[in-house]
Amino acid sequence: MNFKRISVITGHYGSGKTNTAVNLALKMASEGKKVTIVDLDIVNPYFRTADFKELFEGNNINAVLPQFANTNLDIPCLPGTINTVFDQKDSFVIIDVGGDDAGAIALGRFAKQIVNDDYDFFYVVNSYRYLTATPEEALASLRDIEAAARIKATGIINNSNLGNQTDIEIIKSSLEFAENFSDISGLPIKLTCVNKKYIDKISVNAGEILPVDIFVKTVWE
Repeated sequence: MNFKRISVITGHYGSGKTNTAVNLALKMASEGKKVTIVDLDIVNPYFRTADFKELFEGNNINAVLPQFANTNLDIPCLPGTINTVFDQKDSFVIIDVGGDDAGAIALGRFAKQIVNDDYDFFYVVNSYRYLTATPEEALASLRDIEAAARIKATGIINNSNLGNQTDIEIIKSSLEFAENFSDISGLPIKLTCVNKKYIDKISVNAGEILPVDIFVKTVWE
């Protein structure tokens, strides 16, 4: 997979953007790339990359996390070290952004540094989620995020799923949605996320397949 130095991962709440970001970081690291993942999700304390610190350490992935993540002080405070990732030109950087336009506001603080670098801004879409069930709804969400972040999206990641109810037919059924969303947004489909157990049962006409493990789970799973 060919990626630019900075990959910004954003999307509507419940799109699975954090699980996508984690898997993408692991994929890059497995290919011998030096990887830094940045947790910019200062809105949602429940599903965020900070929960996978040990996983990152075990795979030689550098993690830049909110200062008080996973402590009794759930304060939306970013570490000063976040600015250093833009100077590490030998490292691929994945930035996991909080859902919707509220989360994207934090990204806007670094908009100038990102657009002056080699970057992609990926919108993760889940066609089975409320408020992104049609291409038009997904586009409205994307435009709100772009406005808040002050960065234009460059591509789509199709992560359509129904959690632990997802099967191969659910994934296949989302491909037409992703293509329609690509048409109305004018953005290419970069990736389609597919659970590793189905990887030999599906092919896509646009973009590439990202084999994924499910790391981010609801509290009742």
